[in-house]
Amino acid sequence: MIQLLFLVAVGAGLLALLYVVMRRTPTAAEGSGGALVAAKHSLQALQGGLLPAESIGRVFGRHDLAYIESLGSRELRDLFLTERKRLALLWIGEVREQVDGLKHFHTRRSRLFAHMSRRTELSLALDFVNLQVQTRVLQMLMQWQGPYAAPSLVRRTASRAAGICATLDESLAFLTPALPANFGSSSGADGTTV
Repeated sequence: MIQLLFLVAVGAGLLALLYVVMRRTPTAAEGSGGALVAAKHSLQALQGGLLPAESIGRVFGRHDLAYIESLGSRELRDLFLTERKRLALLWIGEVREQVDGLKHFHTRRSRLFAHMSRRTELSLALDFVNLQVQTRVLQMLMQWQGPYAAPSLVRRTASRAAGICATLDESLAFLTPALPANFGSSSGADGTTV
């Protein structure tokens, strides 16, 4: 009788274990295409919209502030500074989010695709840590002192993020298809480019 109870208990335990295993949601395959696309999207968002000097100049430049101050309205100046501070904090948050996405990709999946030297990997890891610290400090400064608190730190942060992007862009270059050299050079009978 004890043996029968023991076998029933073992069988019930195995069924429960099988149920738990069957109910687990499948995880994405290591190195899945979604991770590659997300990493490439983060690179494009940083390089195309957040890090160009023109974008940084528009968000953190003093030209608009000078114009608002020339109008002489203190209320308008305060409103402008409040909105510019909000915009600066949004910029910092977006840069942090995109860089965190790149860091997540790099630490989990990039070894499957990129063949980096250990020195480059270490340098990139230090850049990620340094950038995280810089964005936190920048965020605190903006929160306390406003959008024009640390222009040199903004430039250094953007430069460090651009360096990370350049390194990872090289390792993800295979995601950007190359166009053939003669693409668009042949013409049809009616003169249209094919």
